[in-house]
Amino acid sequence: MQAHAIQAETPRAAAGGTWARYDPLYDPLVGPVPGHGQDYAPTYWVATAGEAPPDDGPVTRDMDVDVAIIGSGFTGLSTALFLAREHGIKATVLEANRVAWGCTSRNGGQAQAASGRLSRSQWIQRWGVDVARRMHAEVLDAFDTFKALVADIDCDPQAGGHLYVAHNRKALAKLTAETGVLNEVFGYGARMLTRDELHRDFVNEAEAVGAQHEPEGIGVHPLKLAHGYLRRARELGATVHPSSPVTGWTTSNGVHHLRTPGGVVRARAVAVATGGYTAQMLHPRLRNRVMPILSNSMVTRPLTAGEIEACGLKTHQVITDTRVLRFYYRLLPDRRMQIGSRAAVTGSEAANPVHLKVLTDGLARKLPALAGIDIDYSWWGWVDVSHDMMPRIHQPDPAETLYYALGYGGNGVMYSAQAGRRMAQRVAGVQDPALDLPIFRSELPGHVFAPFRRMGQRMLYLWYQLKDEYL
Repeated sequence: MQAHAIQAETPRAAAGGTWARYDPLYDPLVGPVPGHGQDYAPTYWVATAGEAPPDDGPVTRDMDVDVAIIGSGFTGLSTALFLAREHGIKATVLEANRVAWGCTSRNGGQAQAASGRLSRSQWIQRWGVDVARRMHAEVLDAFDTFKALVADIDCDPQAGGHLYVAHNRKALAKLTAETGVLNEVFGYGARMLTRDELHRDFVNEAEAVGAQHEPEGIGVHPLKLAHGYLRRARELGATVHPSSPVTGWTTSNGVHHLRTPGGVVRARAVAVATGGYTAQMLHPRLRNRVMPILSNSMVTRPLTAGEIEACGLKTHQVITDTRVLRFYYRLLPDRRMQIGSRAAVTGSEAANPVHLKVLTDGLARKLPALAGIDIDYSWWGWVDVSHDMMPRIHQPDPAETLYYALGYGGNGVMYSAQAGRRMAQRVAGVQDPALDLPIFRSELPGHVFAPFRRMGQRMLYLWYQLKDEYL
């Protein structure tokens, strides 16, 4: 028998449907489970998503289930959805706090044709051309999976592609070369834009020296999308239990015993979908497998017609710049500007206003007409970054019915839908040739000194900032 326990320290949700106070300083490398019945972070998405669909309430008794899914974000809900829809398996989803409480309700809502942090050229260097082409096909298939879900859910989609803005001449040269690889090796259809073309047709981005436009890219309201996943999954027979953190996990005779405050869930198989909120003590197989990185985001007040004109905003497409510590931004449907980028290194530092200033200064550099604009929403959240910058959807031990989908590196809005589909295949025992790719065949690499990497992270941030701005 294998056993390990987690001590829950945050207050549990009170009776009568109220929620425990949100802890903005939670740090998955330091804290145990990410809470018990906590309310959402104060994001724009939470404020504008409308009433949440019904769920199944907290676990209140011991139960036996076929499949337990830990985490109710995009990955967990899409896994439940695909298990039911494609394999006839009705899963039980366990969530520590509110449904979609973690990464899913805190991201920028940007979906593009990416999986992990590596470029196509880096795929070629790591795996060779043939595998890289198959990975590209997987990502395009993933985008089709995502688009099919979005088309069926009211989540304010903003389609049209993705703009990758070069913030200096050196970055422009690299971007031009990468566009050549995308087109010549993968036949993708990306195109380069001059600074004048970018300003004329899309946005008068003051820093830009040029840009790449790729055909696939959609902006969504992430919490509305998650609500849609929740509705579909429950309609198909899945159950979703908020306020039910897994505080201990033992495995005996092939059965997983997941201890929650309301009862033990005994499962034939467990799929982990905890993203950047994966507690170090959740399971030994997951310890030190992802590096949680904080990202900050903010949303302005609605822009006036004059401000939109002054910024030359002719698009609602998702935009990213070429910094290592990149900015991601877009004009939302209600004419607010959303922008996000890096944040603090540790949870205890997350509330320092210097991190919000990174965003306000960045927005002012890019769109000078918005310098000093009122900020209506500001928040931060953890991103699950793997140690080799690529995700895994994997069963680490063929003899144990444990599966996980983690490590998107900030590209989980889109790929999490496919990850849920692929993890559902793995749980159901389906053999698919696509599952022979490296992200399905290999375990997330560990890092024995992962908790200490933050010392290096501080130095890397200083180096990246120097490289982004001056070298």
